[in-house]
Amino acid sequence: MHMITKFYRLQIFVGLFIASTLTQANPVACFTTNMGNFCIELFEAHTPVTTANFLSYVNSGAYTNGIFHRSVPGFVIQGGGFKIAQSATGSTLTSVNTLAPIINEYKISNTRGTVAMAKLGNDPNSATSQWFVNMADNSVNLNSQNGGFTVFGRIVFGGMVTFDAIEQLSIFNLGNSSLTSTPLTGYNGAEVLTGNFVRIQQATVTDTAGIFDEGILSLAVDIGSNTILEADLRLISTNPDYIFELNASSIQTLATKPASTATFSTSTGELHIPSVMLGASVAVQNVVMKLTDSDTYRFTLVSYE
Repeated sequence: MHMITKFYRLQIFVGLFIASTLTQANPVACFTTNMGNFCIELFEAHTPVTTANFLSYVNSGAYTNGIFHRSVPGFVIQGGGFKIAQSATGSTLTSVNTLAPIINEYKISNTRGTVAMAKLGNDPNSATSQWFVNMADNSVNLNSQNGGFTVFGRIVFGGMVTFDAIEQLSIFNLGNSSLTSTPLTGYNGAEVLTGNFVRIQQATVTDTAGIFDEGILSLAVDIGSNTILEADLRLISTNPDYIFELNASSIQTLATKPASTATFSTSTGELHIPSVMLGASVAVQNVVMKLTDSDTYRFTLVSYE
């Protein structure tokens, strides 16, 4: 009874912590490129229209063989506008076929490692296929400009290493008004070959109930009574047991239930997480944790598959 009372007391905090957070359980899109791999955790709960739009392009193959056509070191690296197409005469660079523009959903700050939609100047609701990775804290500029640039994801699992490498590439003006700051790899200064572009080779999407990245386990959890929360648990000990502590300031309520969620039983104190991504190609299933300290909201890992 003490544990149950403590847990429901914690729910009082939910209404106090509605500000956006960057640790959420969401779909994860992973990309393979000729400069390395990266994954994007998509903020579906906070930017549903933008996330659905991005996934439409991913699932249609629009970003496969796409290139990063713009690099501004210390600012952004941008893609989603062009791709390499195969034809009877060989490979050519062509524009990505775009869907209808979407509404602006600015909510989350443009800090380093976040992913946002590009759009036309003086038109907040003009984003289509192009997106960029913030290479620095661009919040002062991009949070207020043009209605705010919609952050819809963040790079996870160390993927910023890939973008840091792209940022180091030489930049060239290829004559097209959209290709004035294009990063190229292995370019000999003569003819630009399709192999010189930073190219996305493959894209996959995974739905997961939890993401473990940089010592933080983020998840969506069903606590009963039609209440779904987002929260993150910080790994605080690995010996002799794996112990996670709830970060109360990360708690948010979700209006809709994600496709994959964890469940918490107030009667047993058990937290069950169907799946947790540990990396682009590494995941564990059926993770079970036990609330072992209801004063500090610490959970001990019991089992996983």
